[in-house]
Amino acid sequence: MGITKLRVAVLGTVAAALTFVGGIASAQESTNQVAAKTDWSVFEEPSPKECWAVSTFKESLNTRNGAVVAVNRSQTLLMVFFRPDQKVNGQVTFTGGYPFKSGSTVGLKIDDKSYDLFTEGEWAWPQPEDDAKIVAAMKRGKSAVLTGQSGRGTKTQDTFSLLGFTAAVDDASKRCS
Repeated sequence: MGITKLRVAVLGTVAAALTFVGGIASAQESTNQVAAKTDWSVFEEPSPKECWAVSTFKESLNTRNGAVVAVNRSQTLLMVFFRPDQKVNGQVTFTGGYPFKSGSTVGLKIDDKSYDLFTEGEWAWPQPEDDAKIVAAMKRGKSAVLTGQSGRGTKTQDTFSLLGFTAAVDDASKRCS
């Protein structure tokens, strides 16, 4: 099932070391979906050239003090970006739909592999040297589970299907090569 007319908040320019000096440099919205690959979609923007594979969670569990709670979150998305002008080739990015607890990390588990993503506001991403490892694990995996904590203390666990991931990320890569 593809994502239609999805408004995707796109992480802007990130410094080479992926450290923020004053937060996210820019943001865009796109409804420019160019392909659907099972549970993943592909978007492309012409100027500046940018392509990405994106999916929404299949399951979400939100708890506070061990009890399941209802929460209000904006879009929760797992993405892989390609930006040829910035030499970005397969940057993994997650937006949890809420501001993460300051100084926290988001846990990413793909089958039996685990990674930590650092956070800034509503965004989380791995160290640059982990992007390729995570993309490779996602291509082999069945699901990706991201666990984070909000500034209000709510723990979130979002499960993403990886069905169609390989086709979507390969398509996005080709479009931006």
